Amino acid sequence: MKIVRNETLIKRNHRIGQWMSLAALTVLGVGMYISFKRPEWFGYSLAALVIGFTMTQVGMYFSSRWGRSPRPDEQLDAALKGLPGDTTLYHYVAPAPHVLVGPGGLWVLQPYHQRGRVRYTRHRWRLSGGGFLQAYLSIFGQEGLGRPDLDMANQIQALRKHLARYMDETQIPDIRGALIFTHAQVEIDAREAPLPAMKARQLKDFMRQKARERVLSSDMIEKINSAFSRQG
Repeated sequence: MKIVRNETLIKRNHRIGQWMSLAALTVLGVGMYISFKRPEWFGYSLAALVIGFTMTQVGMYFSSRWGRSPRPDEQLDAALKGLPGDTTLYHYVAPAPHVLVGPGGLWVLQPYHQRGRVRYTRHRWRLSGGGFLQAYLSIFGQEGLGRPDLDMANQIQALRKHLARYMDETQIPDIRGALIFTHAQVEIDAREAPLPAMKARQLKDFMRQKARERVLSSDMIEKINSAFSRQG
């Protein structure tokens, strides 16, 4: 399997996370100083604390996605290691962050690192359990589960629009999506979900099964790879 990664973007966003976290500490420190030394400036102190808290969450978002190791892209690399050489995994190169191209089709992979129980019920994705740590992380920086189906639809639409710049729209193959949960302590109950959802350790076998169906020809794989290499 080939891996194509936008190292420049990863390094840039890692630095943004670091600097945003440092700036947040500075702003929070100023707010605390004002609250103790200048209580009559309560409005300024409150503004500094709100801004500092917001900056902290932004910094944690960038750091958890692009600074923490293993990063989401590295976890997908490990999960798919061993797939054949006619498969290519793209990270932050295409309009969708993680795209897999190979005989098994054109796939948008959406990784999540939440712990607890993930369920799809009543047309909604829900996350429960995980204990106190999960509740704490949901407040301080960790992304929620949100609406994976809508997020995936937006990514697929953006990817299709990009491919249409380099291919006839009638040639663009079906673009499918899968939700990948990378945390070791996660349970998934999504049998009725509109998207396949699985643990990271299940991903390689899933893609090997799809590859046996030979969804994409070698010529189509080459065309799609060419479109990703012709950015701009």
